[in-house]
Amino acid sequence: MEGRHPGQTGGRPAAVLIAGPTASGKSALALRLAQARNGIIINTDSMQIYRDLRIITARPTPDEEEVVPHRLYGTVDASVNFSAGAFVEAAAGPLAEARAAGRLPIFIGGTGLYFKALTHGLSAVPPVPAEVRDAVRLRLDRDGVVALHAELARHDMAAAERLAPADRSRIARALEVVLATGRPLADWHGETSPPLLPPDGVAALFLAPDREALYARIDARFAAMLQAGALDEVAALADRQLDPLLPAMKAHGVPALIRHLRGELSLQEAAVIGAADTRHYAKRQFTWFRHQLPEFRWVEPAEAADALRMME
Repeated sequence: MEGRHPGQTGGRPAAVLIAGPTASGKSALALRLAQARNGIIINTDSMQIYRDLRIITARPTPDEEEVVPHRLYGTVDASVNFSAGAFVEAAAGPLAEARAAGRLPIFIGGTGLYFKALTHGLSAVPPVPAEVRDAVRLRLDRDGVVALHAELARHDMAAAERLAPADRSRIARALEVVLATGRPLADWHGETSPPLLPPDGVAALFLAPDREALYARIDARFAAMLQAGALDEVAALADRQLDPLLPAMKAHGVPALIRHLRGELSLQEAAVIGAADTRHYAKRQFTWFRHQLPEFRWVEPAEAADALRMME
C-alpha cells in the first residue's frame, strides 16, 4: 500500500490485520508490533474467544496479555454459538477504544470468515430464535442428519443440493434460517452490511511459512499443550455436557481428547488425531485465504515485520 488510503491517518493504516495458519508465528509478530507501535491486539480467532479453552487453542499467556492490551480473548462462554456477526459487533468496541486512545488496532487470528466480515461486511441473516435452534438440534440428535437433510430439501432445495448429506452443522444452520425467516440462506447472503474496516484502509498480511516446517511445529505444539494441562481443560469442558455441535466442542483436539476421556482412544491415539486435525485445518486456511481474501499480502513469517513497514 503506497501513500495514504481512506481511513489512514498520519501516514499509517487504520488497522493492521495479521492472519495465517495456526502455529505460524502470528502472536509473536503482533506482540512485537504492538510494543513498537502503541497497539491494541484484538483477537480474530473463533476458538480463542472462548474462556474455557486457553491451553488447547494456544491463547496468549497471562504474562503476554500484561505487556500490551489484548481484547476479545476468553470473553465468551463455551455454551454460546458465537458467530461472525457477533464477532463484528464485539470488535467495534476495542476498535473504537484504540482510535480514541490513538493506538494502532492490530487484528490477529486464523479465522478467515471473521476477517472477511470485518473488511467486506456481513450478510444480513437475522438472529435465529433460541427455540427454533433448540428444536432443530433436538431433531438432529433424535432423528439423525439424513432426516434433517430431507427436511431441508423440502424447504430449501438449493441448500440441500449444495450441502453434503452428512454435514451436520451446515444442514442444521440452513434449516434453522429457513424455518425462522421463511427465506433460504442464500437469499440472505446476497444482502450485506457495510464493513467495519474497508480493505483499502488497512495493512493486511497472511503469514505463509514452509508447509513441512509448519506441520512439524503443529505436532510439537500439540504435545506441549498436553504437557501444559490441555487434557484437564478438555475434561472440565466435557463435564459440562454441552451440545457437541457448539463451536467450542469442535475445537481442534477437543473431540479426540473427549473420546480418550470416555475410554474410546488411548492418549497417544487422541494426540495423533488432534494434531492431524490441526494440520488439515492449516491446509484449509491456506486455500481459504488464497481464494476468499486475495487482498492479503502473503509473506514468510521472517519477512513480516519488514513487509508491514513497507505497507505504510
